[in-house]
Amino acid sequence: MNTAALALQLASAGLPVLPLRAGKVPFGNCPACLRNACGGRPNMKSPGRCMCPLPCHGWAAATTDTHRHTTEWAPYWERAAAVAYHPGGAGLTVVDLDNADAIAWARATLPPTRTVPTTRGEHWIYRGTMPSANAVRPGVDIKSRMAYARWLGAGEGAMAVLPDVVRALVVKAPAPARPAPSGLSVDGAGGECPHRTPAFLERGLAMAEQRITAADSAVHATVYRAFLAVLSTHGRCGCLTDIHVNRLFAAAQAKGESLRHCTDAWANARTRLGV
Repeated sequence: MNTAALALQLASAGLPVLPLRAGKVPFGNCPACLRNACGGRPNMKSPGRCMCPLPCHGWAAATTDTHRHTTEWAPYWERAAAVAYHPGGAGLTVVDLDNADAIAWARATLPPTRTVPTTRGEHWIYRGTMPSANAVRPGVDIKSRMAYARWLGAGEGAMAVLPDVVRALVVKAPAPARPAPSGLSVDGAGGECPHRTPAFLERGLAMAEQRITAADSAVHATVYRAFLAVLSTHGRCGCLTDIHVNRLFAAAQAKGESLRHCTDAWANARTRLGV
């Protein structure tokens, strides 16, 4: 079965899918969405931003709309190398096990669930969603919200509910308490956290997007530093949402970064800051 026919079958069954080009990466932005000029695609159910009908924004463009797959997306499916899906959009989490050691750990630690063989290991699929993260332990990635996974078949076994042991893999140890900057109140001590001022957050995001867009070289490093700057200011106060993070990812992908590079840079920035 070719990619177009497979995508149509999966979308008809309720799985939000998108085409991948060679290298297992999504197609880049169309001219209208180039360099995030469109404002970035919304987080699936959140209206108000780019509603481009093309597969322009990776995981956020994944859809079950069979008409779209057979019309606007048809030229992309003709060139697609593989089919991907958005686990979070389907209410699922994929535990991506990259090697034999990771598989052995999963068999000893995680409850059995539906298993799909991959080229290097296995995907263990659970019902339920959570934040995505790479390298949560050696050879183990989590793909759920704001991520995509390649479709490699239906797999075998009954699908179990997402267990707490998997959710705990992305929980960071709390950062050591630090004195609050002058003028910033915390824990309801009075006043208002300036990070929750929409204009303050918007300015920080716009500066990060501009820094990424203007990069002529060292794009990897620029993306990482931009992510680090946003997280250092807004990563501890609960201001950032999936929509904000998707804006940063879209800007990076418009410069040629893959979703995996974006996810790695985000995870590395969080690890460095302890958030």
